[in-house]
Amino acid sequence: MCRADGISAEDPPEPAHTRSGTDPGHTGSTDAAFTALLEDSAEDLYDAAPCGYLSTMMDGTIAKINATLLDWLGLTREAVVGRKRFADLLTVGGKLYHETHFEPLLRMQGELRGIALEMKVSGGRRLPALVSSVVKRGAGGEQLLIRTTVFDASDRRAYEEELLRRRQDAERAYAAAERARLQAEADRERLAATLAVLQQTLLPPSLPAVPGLELASHYHTASPDQLGGDFYDVFPLTDTTWGFFLGDVCGKGVEAAALTSLSRYTLRAAAHHNPDNPIAVLSALNTALLRDPSVGIRFCTVLHGTLTPTHDGATVRLAGGGHPPAFHLSAEHESDEDSRVRPVELPGAMLVGALAEARFAETTVDLEPGQTLLLYTDGLTEARDADGQLLDTEGVAAMLVARTGPSTPAAVVADTVAFLAGLPNGTDDDVALLALGVPSAGTSAAGSSTDAVSIIASDRTQTLIESTDRP
Repeated sequence: MCRADGISAEDPPEPAHTRSGTDPGHTGSTDAAFTALLEDSAEDLYDAAPCGYLSTMMDGTIAKINATLLDWLGLTREAVVGRKRFADLLTVGGKLYHETHFEPLLRMQGELRGIALEMKVSGGRRLPALVSSVVKRGAGGEQLLIRTTVFDASDRRAYEEELLRRRQDAERAYAAAERARLQAEADRERLAATLAVLQQTLLPPSLPAVPGLELASHYHTASPDQLGGDFYDVFPLTDTTWGFFLGDVCGKGVEAAALTSLSRYTLRAAAHHNPDNPIAVLSALNTALLRDPSVGIRFCTVLHGTLTPTHDGATVRLAGGGHPPAFHLSAEHESDEDSRVRPVELPGAMLVGALAEARFAETTVDLEPGQTLLLYTDGLTEARDADGQLLDTEGVAAMLVARTGPSTPAAVVADTVAFLAGLPNGTDDDVALLALGVPSAGTSAAGSSTDAVSIIASDRTQTLIESTDRP
């Protein structure tokens, strides 16, 4: 027999859990727990909320406050409700901000959210808080009361303070590094100034004026932090003969400076002792370097000679020890490029100070009116062109041939310096230039000299001795 619902009267009714596919015991416990949650009163939800709640009258008097906020502040409801204003719960700074900013803005805008304030906690502690308030209005728009929520911002404050400490530590570290950098720059500038002064002591203060001849020189040190090893000098030997030399010692720094000083003064002394024998002068320097224990295994390359003015030019006796060849430049009116610039070769000349039995070579060069003899150190030949290739003596010769100006010593030196300055990478080594020349026919026979010393300082070249012309 079937009922109207389609179930046989003999069949027992199917349990509800069988039809739904759930466990009746599990369903019952879940439903009970869920029901218990729903049965929480609004007052319980308000009082045990994870944030602070309070309601105040428009004058700030506290009318209602939840247990969460009371627990945070260590207060009782009896001591607060109707007895304190919201501002009384704040620290001095928080109260001042509340009265001057928070409360006026709240009355004007009707709500404020996420304002950071500090609240007083019993025992003298402070509670960093984020406060939001909303003004409740009546049916006519009148302001009735203020509802406020308070969130504990202690962790946020700790995080902010940690960030602040890290920032302050970083700022202190940066300030210390900046002071160290400035001190290092000041020390470097003082060192560069000291080295520049010391460098001057290793060079002649100025070139002498040789009657009937023109002289020019230039000195460029590649680093302001190290003393260079290039040197040169021109000095009288007799009433009619002048001595000169240009050289380059091995290495840089204090040791190179000591070797430079020894070489310079030995050459001058030996030249006065042997004014007619340049090779003997180089031999004397070779012996001095080998005998001086402070020199060690250092050596140098040198060109040394004598310069004697004549009625129609000058005679140069030139001796060399391992140095790049000087260049003999003809007058600018000569059109033959092969003869306009000629290297003065000294075959077989060996380094000075390397071997006791070193051999040196000598030759004679006659300078005619308009001609110049250019001496230089290997900083010029070791400079690199735009392709990164060393200039070498061939590159220097090509540069001198390509010149279009006069072949006076001052012009040759100036053009060479300008050429170096125009190279993409300049030069990594010191460069010394010394030019000796005879004025062109028809010009004054009075002696003149031009000298300049430069030292690299950051990104500029500073002239320490201005060019001078002396009669």
